[in-house]
Amino acid sequence: MIIVGVWNVIGRYLGRITGRELSSNAYLEAQWYMFDLVFFLGAAYVLQHDEHVRVDIFYNQYSPKKKALINLLGTALFLIPFCILVIIFSWDTVIYSWIDQEVSPDPGGLPRYPIKTLIPIAFLLLIFQGISEIIKNLAILTDTTVPQEAQHDTEL
Repeated sequence: MIIVGVWNVIGRYLGRITGRELSSNAYLEAQWYMFDLVFFLGAAYVLQHDEHVRVDIFYNQYSPKKKALINLLGTALFLIPFCILVIIFSWDTVIYSWIDQEVSPDPGGLPRYPIKTLIPIAFLLLIFQGISEIIKNLAILTDTTVPQEAQHDTEL
């Protein structure tokens, strides 16, 4: 992604000097698509490793059980329903994009239907990881010890 971005900048300036088009809309869109891949497919990974954004004014002071309860409720009441809504509301857009073989309206732009397909896939992966988080937090709340190997088996 960085290489494509650097090429876009260098190509734009060298193109002005040489009078040739060295950059294109396809390169710009490819850079955005790579960012989309990182963002969409990285969301479940970030949740798995507990590296997501968290407002932790009070959270750091809580006991492990209280943290587990907050995580469980947040996942069950907010994360999973939100993911389901995103999948439901994006489904028609993705289907119609595939039916129409949607392409960027910009000259030389890339097809949009493959990248739009990532929307429901990413949120489905996030649901799976959310279920894993619920299982782990239930184990903490019920004082069920989960062996280290089993913890890795439940994660995406």
